[in-house]
Amino acid sequence: MGDFTTEMMLDFLYGLPEQFQASLEMDISVPAAYQKAYGNVLVSGLGGSAIGGDILKDYAASQCPIPVIVNRDYHIPEFVNNNSLFMAVSYSGNTEETLQAYSVAIAKGAKVICITGGGKLAELANKNGNYLVKVPNDLVPRAATGYLMAPLALVLEELKLLTGVRADLAETYQVLKDLREKIKPEILGEDNSARLVAEKLQDSIPIIWGASGLSETAALRWKAQINENAKSPAFYNVFPELNHNEIVGFEVPADLIGKMSVVILKDRLDNLQVQKRMNITSNIIKNKVKNIIEINSQGESFLARFYSLAYVGDYASVYLAINYGINPTPVKIIDYLKEELAK
Repeated sequence: MGDFTTEMMLDFLYGLPEQFQASLEMDISVPAAYQKAYGNVLVSGLGGSAIGGDILKDYAASQCPIPVIVNRDYHIPEFVNNNSLFMAVSYSGNTEETLQAYSVAIAKGAKVICITGGGKLAELANKNGNYLVKVPNDLVPRAATGYLMAPLALVLEELKLLTGVRADLAETYQVLKDLREKIKPEILGEDNSARLVAEKLQDSIPIIWGASGLSETAALRWKAQINENAKSPAFYNVFPELNHNEIVGFEVPADLIGKMSVVILKDRLDNLQVQKRMNITSNIIKNKVKNIIEINSQGESFLARFYSLAYVGDYASVYLAINYGINPTPVKIIDYLKEELAK
């Protein structure tokens, strides 16, 4: 990853809308052997490969008749059995936690589907006769969120566990395509909302708040993108839960709290009480933190609204890296960890 440049990361971000268009053109033809009544869906992955599962989980909550659960571990839950659909997601195909979880799922008799750019996971899928969705592997994992989520949703639509996926992905493509014209690098100064966010986050500790449901995973995405791209600490929490604990922690130490910038991700369909909570909470902390930044979703479908929030964070995290004079693409600490674990 060290060979990638800032310009390449900006190109990756620019190409995100086209990932949804390309996913719609994929041949997602799930074999007949996978057409059965499942008791649960488990999506297993880590980091950028797991975020697609988080999005799928929230997207499916309003219509999927069975639970969709995300697993970020070497182990998998005991309930996984021959009535489970296990979806292994690894962009590189070599994520050790996912490979071990895959082996356990095979042993438990689960139906297994693999989404990957190649590596050992693709080899195992071919060897064991698992349905395999190959995605382009010329990006960094965190820039491939479209490729790592859309096929998951399309597979569940093929299995009649979701409906309307293709229409929602088509809208997401259009919403993001329009949005990037407002936040791409060529748009300077106050006309670029993502640049403004980066300026406000600079020299502060980003705290990202979403709401249970649509923007919870968007807040996690913002946090992870700031960590990986800007090499900066960032934290996230969720309404209404944060009103039962975190909000009390804005009293001391005042000098540290004064260095925090709070980003609140808002959706027009947020619960009315949650909307009130966001406003009241902002009033409580407005004179204590450095900045309060509000980001509003765009679009009609869940996926379009989610990704419109996440896309601003993607760009803002790279602009923040640029402001710090950092190349956003390398993740040297993660690479070091993998090397040490491999010894």
